[in-house]
Amino acid sequence: MRLTWAVVLGLVAGGALAWWLSRDPPEAAQARRDRAENAAAAAAGDAGPALYRWRDDAGNLQITERPPGGRHAGRSYEKVDVQPREGIEVHGERR
Repeated sequence: MRLTWAVVLGLVAGGALAWWLSRDPPEAAQARRDRAENAAAAAAGDAGPALYRWRDDAGNLQITERPPGGRHAGRSYEKVDVQPREGIEVHGERR
């Protein structure tokens, strides 16, 4: 009977030790949360609608929903945010 309790106690102690050694230190868990929050903020910023402004071979201004591709790939472009800025603009000033 004592041998059974010793085996059970050994298994419980081994499991507790394995859990303790495999857990992340608090600094690593906080760093992981910070990385996840930064990634979510970056993804939220990129998720909004945008237009792309660029010039074609003839120098004409193009505004499209996708960056230049195909035969225009590699051309420089500017990403234009479609969402209006917060506030009311009166004579060039935000209020």
